Amino acid sequence: MFGLFRDPFVDDITSAEDVYLTDTAAFATEYLYQTAKVGGMVALIGESGSGKTTIRRLAIDRMQADGQKVRIITPRIIDKGRLNASLICDAVIADCSTERPRRSLEAKARQIEKILTNSSRAGWSHVLMIEEAHDLTISTLKYLKRFWELEDGFKKLLSIILIGQVEMKGKLDESKNWEARELIRRMEILELTPLGGGDEVRKYLDVKFRRLGKERSTIISDDACEALAAKLRRQTRNKITYSVAYPLLVNNWSRKAMNLAAEMGVRLVDADVVNSL
Repeated sequence: MFGLFRDPFVDDITSAEDVYLTDTAAFATEYLYQTAKVGGMVALIGESGSGKTTIRRLAIDRMQADGQKVRIITPRIIDKGRLNASLICDAVIADCSTERPRRSLEAKARQIEKILTNSSRAGWSHVLMIEEAHDLTISTLKYLKRFWELEDGFKKLLSIILIGQVEMKGKLDESKNWEARELIRRMEILELTPLGGGDEVRKYLDVKFRRLGKERSTIISDDACEALAAKLRRQTRNKITYSVAYPLLVNNWSRKAMNLAAEMGVRLVDADVVNSL
């Protein structure tokens, strides 16, 4: 009905041009990029579907586009709750060299320091990037500072980027985890916010439909975008209103509205269609 031969919300990001960034997301992308360059520590926190993975991919894409010599170290263990210092050492060795890991943690520590130093002197930067970092144990968080402290003269050998859901805020709260304060006090925290009102929902959907050669306004009207933003507002017990208009939820509700319009035989998703959901 809408002249679409593909779902605009499936496999919807194949390049940087396919991404709509709010001011918060644009700042986070730049911060991750700069952290990877200069050797800092940052935690990117957001709800499920808020765009964390997209921002990670954007930052990496920019590094590659700029021709930066950056090695991204990504521990592959699925259960991040089991990630420990030894496994992080293994990941550094695997992603930055062709060497086999030594047996003891002491030997591994010496090995990675040598590998990173030689690589740094060859012009490379290194960033340890851990997704699902909200599952990390406090013990592992404490050890991360030891990795970050590796340096060659005044140059840091390893940047650290943690990416996780909102539960990670609790783990990075010094009042709750005093024993990890050395890391927490040095860790910058960025939190992704939802799309704002109808205007940001419009701009976001404009990008989604433009990549398919369609004008969003011929499929989803401006007032429908306002209605979608309203649908994705919630209220606390104290009557405080907040938004959950994260990209994934905007995708899901837009798809529902389009399906409903098709069932109704309506050629334009307007506010009435959205409010009927």
